[in-house]
Amino acid sequence: MKKKGTSASFGVIGLGRFGSALVECLASSGKEVIAVDKDEAKVKEARRFTDYAMVVEALDRESLEEAGMQNCDTVVICIGEQVDVSILATMTALKMNVPHVIAKANSLIHGEVLKQLGARVVYPERDMAVRLGKGLIYNSFLDSVTLEGDVEVRRIQATDRLIGLTVREADTRRKYNLNIIAIEHCHRTDVEFPSDYRFQEGDVVCVIGQTGNIEKFENAIQ
Repeated sequence: MKKKGTSASFGVIGLGRFGSALVECLASSGKEVIAVDKDEAKVKEARRFTDYAMVVEALDRESLEEAGMQNCDTVVICIGEQVDVSILATMTALKMNVPHVIAKANSLIHGEVLKQLGARVVYPERDMAVRLGKGLIYNSFLDSVTLEGDVEVRRIQATDRLIGLTVREADTRRKYNLNIIAIEHCHRTDVEFPSDYRFQEGDVVCVIGQTGNIEKFENAIQ
């Protein structure tokens, strides 16, 4: 594993479904990945994607440093069920001065503890359920990225109520306090578009704003 500064490198602690999928995604994109777990079978599976997959019995500092986690730019702790182990692994990664520590949480309380330690927290199962729910509620919902402060970037399919209007006529900034940051049409994404652009069938509108305001907008165009 290269030292920090030569190339973005990642550490993945815990090779359950989430961790294993993360290793495959990163390694398949050409990233260097250290993957550790105490389960030899899971480590063997991870070696299909990275040469740096190894069995680690204890997630203490000595073991993680032997694996090379301190050389990673980002370490992701993919342990959700064993809260105590998750917290200890997160603390250890932070004490090793890893620049970016991300931890999976399986509950809001678990997540709050991890945040207090200084880690960025993700809720894979919860986020997936929320996305599915929004897709069922809003026929126009395609995808979203959740940011801090209850802010989202959301891709919304243009509906009949939006098609034919110009960006100026839609007036999302005044009506909903939302900014349109891109319009996708015919496999092309435009981030610079005139206010007199008229929405067409097949357009996907990318907006950014508070989640509640986005939902008001989606309700209005149903």
